[in-house]
Amino acid sequence: MQEALAELVRFYEQLTPETVVQVGMLYAPGARFKDPFNEVEGVAAIEHIFHHMFRQVERPRFVVDSSLLDGAQAMLCWRFLFSSGGRNIEVRGASHVVFDADGRVRLHRDYWDTGEELYAKFPLIGPLVRWLTRRLSATRETG
Repeated sequence: MQEALAELVRFYEQLTPETVVQVGMLYAPGARFKDPFNEVEGVAAIEHIFHHMFRQVERPRFVVDSSLLDGAQAMLCWRFLFSSGGRNIEVRGASHVVFDADGRVRLHRDYWDTGEELYAKFPLIGPLVRWLTRRLSATRETG
């Protein structure tokens, strides 16, 4: 599975609109993918998510900072960098990936905080998200 993980990391770090078609080589036909915005099944649906990403943001790219493999499961810690409205944005997250017996991804679940990592960085809703975060934080209590 180490080689399957290395191929997956390479795919994400070199992802372009032209390489999205490689999803079918790395993901099983019935693979499931879930992130904070999507929950889909199948290669075509996963490819659609990536094509949508390239249409919605400028210069998207992934940097995988670390990965851990345990049998057929892996965890990846990554950064997603992109531009939107002239602003450079970085989102930090993690992915839980489960490989099948052939070394293809059968389950991919992304974990990241949409409030902290995305919404708080946008001018219109950012101040409200940051205010709510401060308001709900136990570390901000004063007695």
